[in-house]
Amino acid sequence: MKAPKTLFSAAIALAMTAGAVVAKTEVHWWHAMGGTNGERVDKIAADFNASQSDYEIIPTYKGNYTETMTAAIAAFRAGEQPHLVQVFEVGTATMMAAKGAVYPVEQMMADSGEPFDGSAYLPAVVSYYQTPEGQLLSMPFNSSTPVLWYNADALKAAGASVPTTWDEVETAAKALVANGMDCGYSFGWQSWVMIENYSAWHDIAIGTKENGFTGFDTEFTFNNDHVANRLQAIADSQKDKLFAYGGRRGDSLPMFTNGECGMWMNSSAYYGSIVKQAQFEFGQTMLPLDTDVASAPQNSIIGGATLWALQGHEADEYKGLSKFLTYLSSSDVQAWWHQETGYVPITSAAGDVSESQGFYKENPGTDTATKQLSLNTPTPNSRGLRFGNFVQIRDVINEEMEALWAGNKTAKAALDAAVDRGNKLLRKFERSAK
Repeated sequence: MKAPKTLFSAAIALAMTAGAVVAKTEVHWWHAMGGTNGERVDKIAADFNASQSDYEIIPTYKGNYTETMTAAIAAFRAGEQPHLVQVFEVGTATMMAAKGAVYPVEQMMADSGEPFDGSAYLPAVVSYYQTPEGQLLSMPFNSSTPVLWYNADALKAAGASVPTTWDEVETAAKALVANGMDCGYSFGWQSWVMIENYSAWHDIAIGTKENGFTGFDTEFTFNNDHVANRLQAIADSQKDKLFAYGGRRGDSLPMFTNGECGMWMNSSAYYGSIVKQAQFEFGQTMLPLDTDVASAPQNSIIGGATLWALQGHEADEYKGLSKFLTYLSSSDVQAWWHQETGYVPITSAAGDVSESQGFYKENPGTDTATKQLSLNTPTPNSRGLRFGNFVQIRDVINEEMEALWAGNKTAKAALDAAVDRGNKLLRKFERSAK
């Protein structure tokens, strides 16, 4: 027996209505977090999805930082862009120059009616991503800063102290090598650690126009005597095995965790990896001070990445994205992320939660990165940097520094060449941004 037509139609309508009620609005998030951190990103998205019934965050790993940013730009040109993309800090100027592509997060939050308090975020973190008028362009997420990691067992066995100055780094390195270690120290992300952060730590400009913040017509100045003298001293120390170069990014991590080198300067975000890999007592402390350059440190600057909203989607989708960013910034989520990864908590409240939970007491030194970033109010020299084409420029700096480590150039010659080549890329970017 056939059901009456009106009853059949009503059943279809009811099913469609029910489906509309339970369907979630999808929000796509492209990110560059692979491995364990990728699993942590998936957990944050899944926890948010479970916390409400209106929106679903869909995270997708798109490769390393460069690959993710490149994919997002290509997708935007094809009209297939995600709602949210993770971009590392040196891509900031490129994102700002992508006319019509970016939806400033603070504006998006306001347009979506989502409360936002910029004063809740660490000044050294948000200042990197603000307009001159103070509007936040992208949401801080995985922010880190370089620290000095040290093998506490090796230092103790060598009768050396945890260093606070570059002279003390040399003294400790000599003691470590004399006690049988293959090298005293190494570092990774060398442009970030030894040019960008070395300069900020000592309140030295690396470029004109407030390190590019006040205009794309900037030029590099990091080929100064302070930077050149420090890099030359490091290069010269290779003959005594005090320093050993181990690669451009995190390639030199095994040199530290396998006991080859007793000290390592790189991101605080390697905490999770070092916990898993090191078979010795380790610690982290602030970057060393070059007492020939400054009497006290200024502040370090961040690395890592932020989350950029892209134009071209529906208002309801942005409302869901705004709610997710509020969730992402909440003190409990940020405290968990900080404790799991070593990235700094992006809000003061998240740091307070970590302290109240006893995390810093149980894991001494894990608040070092936050203390470094907050040591002093950032100056125009220590706020950060905003140079166009800086992804390519870092490759240039790497090439020139590797020529220094190989003994093919002096530090001054390598830095002069990096500045000359870098300025050409700045001019290229300036022309394209007009």
